Amino acid sequence: MLTRKQHELLMFVHERMKESGVPPSFDEMKDALDLKSKSGIHRLITALEERGFIRRLPNRARAIEIIKLPDSMNPTLGGKRSKFEPSIIQGDLGRVKKPVTINKSSSDNATVSIPVMGRIAAGTPIEAIQNHSHTLSIPPQMLGPGEHFALEIRGDSMIDAGIFDGDTVLIHKQNSASSGEIVVALVDDEEATLKRLRRKGNSIALEAANPAYETRIFGPERVAVQGKLVGLLRKY
Repeated sequence: MLTRKQHELLMFVHERMKESGVPPSFDEMKDALDLKSKSGIHRLITALEERGFIRRLPNRARAIEIIKLPDSMNPTLGGKRSKFEPSIIQGDLGRVKKPVTINKSSSDNATVSIPVMGRIAAGTPIEAIQNHSHTLSIPPQMLGPGEHFALEIRGDSMIDAGIFDGDTVLIHKQNSASSGEIVVALVDDEEATLKRLRRKGNSIALEAANPAYETRIFGPERVAVQGKLVGLLRKY
């Protein structure tokens, strides 16, 4: 039997995962339950795990899997996702939506080939976007209009936005973006990075989604937007 706070937290995580496809951060959980510190969230998470309602996945931030809900609701959640089955996670202003499974064996659905342009850092920036390495076949409804390309993620600076090392991001090619959107930014024509764009007066801030990384601030002439995040491809 769950305490009131345990039940509140479980339902908050469940609703957030239904809405966005990824669990909320500990700060979001703390605010939702009106707790003063994250230590209380740690205790609630541990209690839910001990009671078999959730499972924490090792070596990944915000990696929580809901195994079952209280008996008053659906007692169990659906089966596990098949391993190595890719899924597309649509993005909007950097918030990741619920995954949609791609059935590669279906011959009825047309696909669009988009180029994979090497790797990009979600961490310490690396050299500028590399040459086309290979292509991905993506259902067109996952992309929308316009030109797109893909990049492989290296690093962990965007984990609180649900973007992990080894993911492949889908980018809509464009040279401008609104404040708050996750973009591919080219700094000083030398280094490319995936960060959340913030505009502060005449300056541009490239903001990580991991408190271990500092926000970097540049003059507008030093940063060129290469595209905006619109989706994510992940293998399990």
